[in-house]
Amino acid sequence: MTVAAQIRRLGEELIIAFQFLTRIPMPAIAFESDSLSRAVKFFPLVGLVVGSGAVLLQKLLTTHLIRPLAALVVLTYFVLITGFLHEDGLADTADGFGGGWTKDRVLAILRDSRIGSYGASALVLSLLARYLLLSSMPMEHFAAYVISAHVLCRWSSLPLSYFLPPARKQEGQGARIARLTSLPSLLFGSTFAAAIVVFALRRASVQPLLVSLFVVTLSGWFYYRRIDGVTGDCFGATNQLTEIAVYFCGVWIA
Repeated sequence: MTVAAQIRRLGEELIIAFQFLTRIPMPAIAFESDSLSRAVKFFPLVGLVVGSGAVLLQKLLTTHLIRPLAALVVLTYFVLITGFLHEDGLADTADGFGGGWTKDRVLAILRDSRIGSYGASALVLSLLARYLLLSSMPMEHFAAYVISAHVLCRWSSLPLSYFLPPARKQEGQGARIARLTSLPSLLFGSTFAAAIVVFALRRASVQPLLVSLFVVTLSGWFYYRRIDGVTGDCFGATNQLTEIAVYFCGVWIA
């Protein structure tokens, strides 16, 4: 493959990463069976762009709105720019694992598009936690922790998809990346994510990095124990938990 072809291929993978994780308009390109598994290495970069947009929005709102209202607008931006992708995953995961006791039953509930009491509770708690944490975070630390949170929560899909098999072998979003993420993609995405977090937080980066690794490890172990792998909803749930955990680090440490 020529250098020009490699650059074009990387550009297509970057576009696919943005198309999958956000609602940002992107050029239409051909989608291949392995496109998403190749694009996963750019997930942390998508998080950097989304987080940077929130920081810019916060700066514009600070002089016009009180902190709680500014936090509400920023949170609304997050859910709109991602099309509620991760919130949907969290709600479905809570319903599935809360209401199912066997693997088959959990997977059946995960496939159901309706939201139950577990899912509704998880969604409300997630939105409330992020709102309170965003509105409580000291302004001097807001940019660094928000960017770090969104880089790390998108990074969480890399180790999950590298180490865990798909719970459903031939269907669903999880099967398109689970055990299909390559080692170079894992190393590239992880190095990029760690570099951004260290640059943003300096010495304070240790806690968010360790907390994110803990959330990914614990949730991955739980998924494997219950359903022998992951689904697309599981990726969304871990994404949400990682984002909240990093925000918590920012409020707690500050």
